[in-house]
Amino acid sequence: MILSHEQFEEMVAKAFEELPQEFLDMLDNVDIVVEDYPTPEQIEQAELEHAGELLGLYEGIPQTERTTYYGMVLPDKITLFRKPIEARCRNADEVYAEVRKTLRHEIAHHFGISDARLKELEADE
Repeated sequence: MILSHEQFEEMVAKAFEELPQEFLDMLDNVDIVVEDYPTPEQIEQAELEHAGELLGLYEGIPQTERTTYYGMVLPDKITLFRKPIEARCRNADEVYAEVRKTLRHEIAHHFGISDARLKELEADE
């Protein structure tokens, strides 16, 4: 499934707008961006071997680790990687579902939830 960059960004915006208001209200100093693929540095940071394995990445200081000295810093960044997401999907509905899932996963990291805890939560669903 291949979408234009603009179509993919529209899906990300829609997924963001559909987040519960209580999460939107708590987001603090975070940018959400779309890139086609992760950089070699991002792949290494995520401790993966291949660009296709990484669908999204949170880079920043989670809210749970911020101290009173937090301020005057660049925004945290959530990146969704278009090509790896598209490669896993057969149609636009699947792409949107993966965008939504990946965005929520990375926002959870912004709130300080680890991958291990996210796996536990997903197993309970």
